[in-house]
Amino acid sequence: MAEIAVAKTADARMDRAVLRFTNLWRRYAWTGFLLLILIALIAYPMAMLVLGALTTTNPALEGISSVLTLQNFQDVLNNPLIRTAAVNSLVSCGLGTFFAVIIGVGLSWIVARTDTPLRGWVETASIMPLFMPPLVAAVAWSYVGSPTTGLINTFFKEFGWEFRINLYSMTGMVAVFAMYYAPYVYMFVSAALKNMDPALEEAAQMSGAGPVRTMLTITLPLVAPAILSGSLLAFVVMFGIYGIPAALGTPARIDVLTTYLFKLTSWTPPLFNAAAAVAIVMVVVTSICVAIQHWALSGRSFVTVTGKSFKPRTLKLGPWRWVTFGLACLYALVAVVVPCIGLLVAAFRKFLFVPNLKSLFDPNQYTFGHFDRLFESALVWRSFWNTLEVGIVSAVIGGFLAFAISYTVHRTNLPGRRTLDLMGTLPVAVPGLVIGVAYLWAWIAFSGVLWGTTLIIALALVARFLPDTLKVLGGSLMQIHRELEEASKICGTGTLQTILRIIVPLTVPGLISAMSLLFILSIRELGSSLFLFTNTTIVMPVLLLDFHEGGDTGATAAFSVFQVVLLLVIVGGANILGRMTSVR
Repeated sequence: MAEIAVAKTADARMDRAVLRFTNLWRRYAWTGFLLLILIALIAYPMAMLVLGALTTTNPALEGISSVLTLQNFQDVLNNPLIRTAAVNSLVSCGLGTFFAVIIGVGLSWIVARTDTPLRGWVETASIMPLFMPPLVAAVAWSYVGSPTTGLINTFFKEFGWEFRINLYSMTGMVAVFAMYYAPYVYMFVSAALKNMDPALEEAAQMSGAGPVRTMLTITLPLVAPAILSGSLLAFVVMFGIYGIPAALGTPARIDVLTTYLFKLTSWTPPLFNAAAAVAIVMVVVTSICVAIQHWALSGRSFVTVTGKSFKPRTLKLGPWRWVTFGLACLYALVAVVVPCIGLLVAAFRKFLFVPNLKSLFDPNQYTFGHFDRLFESALVWRSFWNTLEVGIVSAVIGGFLAFAISYTVHRTNLPGRRTLDLMGTLPVAVPGLVIGVAYLWAWIAFSGVLWGTTLIIALALVARFLPDTLKVLGGSLMQIHRELEEASKICGTGTLQTILRIIVPLTVPGLISAMSLLFILSIRELGSSLFLFTNTTIVMPVLLLDFHEGGDTGATAAFSVFQVVLLLVIVGGANILGRMTSVR
């Protein structure tokens, strides 16, 4: 009997041990699986990049060296050309961000706080530059603002004006940065202004403060988080952009960190270790920006939306409302209409040179020849299909990965979910060009498996834009009350069935929005794919850059028009699909 009792006790202990192991496995297996994916997508490439910057060899090809050195960083910091490129980056991006904030805050104030006419049109015009990829925008302005053949200078010459503009300059880069990244600031600030209780502004005006003083002392301080977030995003994106400095800065021999980084990998022999060190320096700069934002916003209260209802108030501008409307029209004219006209003229004109205004309107000078030559090229169609493949793969993989991470972070109590959130948002401080260099270091040894395929480009884009996707899906999941899941589980439904039957249908609009955003960002991204393409996996942004650097003006303009039309069609289709799912 004693032996039987001992055996039963041992079996009970074994059962409890198996049960504890099973519970631990259930709690840690899922987050562990997601962490492994994020390590492969983000941590491993960045670690290899750091190792490359600290060694004189390629760790992926030659193994990890036991001797680490700071020589690459010393060479980079002591190189006067790199120091000049760093100063140019900080100056161009800093000034570009400054003017982008002025434009974005001004437009958002006009739309959300004034009685300016046709505010719906102004709101649409404020985000229109987002539909033009950065490289396309720079190419368009190179046709419009060239000091010799630019269309604007042709008009000045026709009217006998001596003044000329030159977009091939630091001023040109700053102007294009400001125009095309003002929408980032606008989207953050306009949303904050629309949700802000106007009672504080009304109290200030009742105390005798004028509209301008109220805006400067009450309105803008209350939307400081939105301004800081928008300006941070604009600066980080500008800092990592390659297309605009390459198109406008390179002809003027103005190097920034992104263009100099690409030069380091293009020389013979390529200086990959120095490029890795420059990439790490760029990550440090953007990380400092993120840290400054958290420091500036921590410990301060910016609450303006409470349980008390309020009626949105608009400021009566009187005759000045036509001035604000005119300023909005001027921005739309300069940022959208003028470069589009320049792009269309270059795409359909036989030769870009326009001697006078009469020649500009001569129909005999225009042709479809550039488009015919473009669509007869096998390389163009190869880049088109590669771009669609990369966009679809990155949207599917990134969308489902972001959903899994967002659900784990926002809807569960699983261990490791905070680490998931931190790793998923880490690429927000990593410029796209740096992601490309990191993937170059990490996966070049896996030739035939990842290297030389469109999959590696798609994975790099997933890592690059994962924070944006997580933000969209996180907002959708946080709107769903936990009572729905609890009711489903009370009825005996398992976790997986609850997700499929309750969560997924309710988050379909958010999931489609996230996947559409990832698809659009992927097909227009240049920096992340610049180091990863081959002759068989070339994508449209890289081919466009090749056309531009090769001096083929007609093909460059026609291909730019084709990309813009494709992007508009995709955005329109995504909006229609989103409305259909929302109605259902």
